[in-house]
Amino acid sequence: MKSYFRALTIAGSDSGGGAGIQADLKTFSALGCFGMSAITALTAQNTRVVTGIFPVPAQFIGQQIDAVLDDIGTDAVKIGMLHSPEVIEIVAKKLVQWKCSNVVLDPVMISKSGDKLLKSDAVNALKTILIPKAFIITPNLPEASVLLNREVETLEDMTLAARDLADLGCDNVLLKGGHLAQGDSCDLLFQKGKNTLTKLSGERIDTLNSHGTGCSLSSAVCANLAKGVQLEIAVQNAKAYITGALFAGAEYTTGKGHGPVNHFYDLWP
Repeated sequence: MKSYFRALTIAGSDSGGGAGIQADLKTFSALGCFGMSAITALTAQNTRVVTGIFPVPAQFIGQQIDAVLDDIGTDAVKIGMLHSPEVIEIVAKKLVQWKCSNVVLDPVMISKSGDKLLKSDAVNALKTILIPKAFIITPNLPEASVLLNREVETLEDMTLAARDLADLGCDNVLLKGGHLAQGDSCDLLFQKGKNTLTKLSGERIDTLNSHGTGCSLSSAVCANLAKGVQLEIAVQNAKAYITGALFAGAEYTTGKGHGPVNHFYDLWP
């Protein structure tokens, strides 16, 4: 009997379908993985705004993770929106309990529309409890600024920040440069164990349809790791995938704000 490459996402639901759980599952599917989910929060949102957040109780999040891993198991885990210290604690506990490897942590804090998705008291829990249990973290510049308590705005800032972020306890850091004010969209991959800093340049794409870009990139890294791809190649593959999804998605109009990327650009005509 054949078996699927398995990827579990632990994140919030986006009713608009562009980010969160929905983006993660689309990415897993597009890249050849069987996707599973543990939903941490329900959001009422569209391409313009988040109008409501309904948190899922921490105990029930743990039950979802147990149900999936006790039966199906997983080859990699992507973690997105975790809104409270209690949720962060239960997720960290379950990662240890189930001996999860290939954990990709995307420290989601603010939505594309600017709405806050992480409580202030959860930032310290994220830094001390969960980041040390991840295989790689994938913050953008605003998230890196919060985690390091200083502004990270330029490529020079990114070079220092990537190393400092690794000192929080996760040896591998993909620092995303999509928020750089000028130049290409440059990401940095720091691997502490190898002491290497790899610059991943990419063309900046002029499009409003960038909702879910961060979720999809981290999910693409997760999918590649689930398939046994070495980390640096997994990150390069993920960046190539999201670049293609942004290019293809730019041709479409979805909603009145920031539309989604085209997750299935390689499959849809």
